[in-house]
Amino acid sequence: MTLDRDGAWRHLCEWTETDALRKHARAVELVMRAAALRYGAGEADVERFGLAGMLHDADYEKWPEEHPKRIVAWLEERGERELAHAIAAHYTRWGVAYESPLDKALLACDELTGFVGACARVRPDGLASLGADSVLKKFKDKGFAAKVERSEVLAGVELLGVDLAAHVGFVIEALRPHAAELGLAGRGA
Repeated sequence: MTLDRDGAWRHLCEWTETDALRKHARAVELVMRAAALRYGAGEADVERFGLAGMLHDADYEKWPEEHPKRIVAWLEERGERELAHAIAAHYTRWGVAYESPLDKALLACDELTGFVGACARVRPDGLASLGADSVLKKFKDKGFAAKVERSEVLAGVELLGVDLAAHVGFVIEALRPHAAELGLAGRGA
């Protein structure tokens, strides 16, 4: 791997100016780092999984109509084909095959990470007491966080072969230690 975290973060910040999208990138990075230990090959995958999570939407703010072509090309130019493929596959409607645990985990974690964040933002204590049951209840409410494509979450969970409730709990636990950094610690925190 030629790309390191600091270089990836600098690149993300060049292309992504809004705090909200940077926080989403960081949140998905954190969840994907944990996913490497749970769904990947372990420690050897942590950096790669984290970079995929961080960079998956790097071109979305400046070039939404071209997303994810710019970040995929940028990664391919640097010989990061596995990262490029996972990012090219992080939305089922793009028709890219899911070949690796990295591909499947990014699909399963991206939208759900955003959804868990939305659930935390409406609670007085943010992530502190958020449980999978609360998230699943909101998941059924199509009006809540309506832009989150539930079908993408379900497709990712199915590809990973895991239970939805267990995966939701996993995402919450991956984010909880970072609640303050992500703005998910609740009101007044």
